[in-house]
Amino acid sequence: MQTRPRRYHHGDLRAALLTRAEETLREKGPAALSLRELARDLGVSHAAPSRHFKDKQDLLDALALNGFERLGEIIAASQEGAGESFAERLDAMVRAYVGFATANAALLDLMYSIKHDPEASEALSVAAQRWAEEIVELIGDGQSRGEVREGPVERVGVPVFATLHGYAGLAVSGMLPPETTEHGLDDVIAHTLRGCAPD
Repeated sequence: MQTRPRRYHHGDLRAALLTRAEETLREKGPAALSLRELARDLGVSHAAPSRHFKDKQDLLDALALNGFERLGEIIAASQEGAGESFAERLDAMVRAYVGFATANAALLDLMYSIKHDPEASEALSVAAQRWAEEIVELIGDGQSRGEVREGPVERVGVPVFATLHGYAGLAVSGMLPPETTEHGLDDVIAHTLRGCAPD
């Protein structure tokens, strides 16, 4: 008798569940996620996922945490190859964020909705804060170099993040006019730099 081939490496069911859950999230949205369906997709018993996730919410929390960790790594990596100036570093960060957001729209929605849940885990809060600190650090460095206007870092940072996140949302939703596709992000970066420039 043949058994159904397993589509994951032995001993790595948790990672396989997260990968398949993210695919389902992208294709069908969070309502379609089910531990039982994931088990079926991966060819394991319906009880197997419960060894890693106590329920669907636990799975969603893990997906969000994984997303914030990946975003943090992508943002940090963008800074390694950037120049030293605020403009160069901001450009790299914006492109990295928008790239992640457009490639992972459903995951990003999940990340931000769970982040604000009062039940969010400490690990999730820390991971979400870590990437936000990259913007704060970038602005603080820009201020110390005289490339960014003075004032509380948060007051400079919130408009930067709002512009960045808003543009990503428009790009994902298809609401940007076709003529902005080629230069839209360049224009957003230029506008942001003008807003951050010293008075």
